[in-house]
Amino acid sequence: MSIMIKRVIKVNKIKILDEIKEMAYAVGEIQLEHFRKKGISIERKSSSIDLVTQVDKACEYYIIKRLKENYDFSILSEEKGIISRKSDYQWVIDPLDGTTNYANGYPIFSVSIALMKGDDTILGVVYVPILDEMYTAIQDEGAFLNNQRMSVSRKSDLNQCLIGTGFPYDRSTNEANNINYFSYFTPKLRGIRRSGSAAFDLVNVANGILDGFWEINLSLWDIAAARLMIIESGGIVKRLENKRGFSIIAGNEAIVETLNTGIERVDKND
Repeated sequence: MSIMIKRVIKVNKIKILDEIKEMAYAVGEIQLEHFRKKGISIERKSSSIDLVTQVDKACEYYIIKRLKENYDFSILSEEKGIISRKSDYQWVIDPLDGTTNYANGYPIFSVSIALMKGDDTILGVVYVPILDEMYTAIQDEGAFLNNQRMSVSRKSDLNQCLIGTGFPYDRSTNEANNINYFSYFTPKLRGIRRSGSAAFDLVNVANGILDGFWEINLSLWDIAAARLMIIESGGIVKRLENKRGFSIIAGNEAIVETLNTGIERVDKND
């Protein structure tokens, strides 16, 4: 990528963010238009519970088309995979995070769009259409919900915490399915939530609604935008390097350390 384009990115991050927000709003309208409507086609991917709907595909098509028209960056999207261009920058897209929820009419789902340079997310958007909640972040410039600055929870005791988690699609066939960690942590917490959308869970960590989060075997498109929001809200996203996929713990420093200690203890006993 030329030096000129790099300078444009630096100068116009706010303009780019505004354009991505507009895309996310448009995709949210598509999702709401078809939500709980009969006749939506549903296909299966890696397993009988790993779904993709025609709405996922329509949203992805819209986002990719707009990005190709306006930017000469690589793209990684959940359904299409990698669309490679010679660029230092990459869009990472989850057009409908929470497909199982959506397909069943459960009203928690989101769209996530991130712009990355190397391993760093430099801006991100997560939009939750059913709540009309627009989460945004620019690297080193804070994270916001509907233009109000966010901050992570400051709780440190697990028994006072509401923690989010989730389970991989192959949980019936792979022993690394999070059931052991779930069983360990549940009695120690004030409450535990499994929303079905990792992006939704993570932005709620950024906003201090959830005090922490852990999950194993996520994909980059699940976390690319929301992890920047957690960092920009004063939190930490720790990757569990010895686990499969993108396995992470998120929250403030104390909670991340406590959850990590618990996971290590379970691993040792197993």
